[in-house]
Amino acid sequence: MPDTLTDEYPEATPFIAESVEEHGEEWVLENYYSELYPLSQVMAMPEKEELPFFDPDTDETMSKNEQIEMYEAWAEYREKLRTGTKPNK
Repeated sequence: MPDTLTDEYPEATPFIAESVEEHGEEWVLENYYSELYPLSQVMAMPEKEELPFFDPDTDETMSKNEQIEMYEAWAEYREKLRTGTKPNK
């Protein structure tokens, strides 16, 4: 990881580097919001666009509103699992 990313996100960089090493850059980009970015609840995480291998010409990102919608849907899903309720049909 570049030194600037390490300097700005010292706690997050090892998780990102390990994921890249284990799965590859493409996997990290595809799964960033679901697998890595939730760590922002406990540590500073870079935005996907800040990753050194992010290419704005080919890689997509989510807006803040899209992220919020996704995380709210996950929270609702987990709550339904926890309580044993079935989704409304």
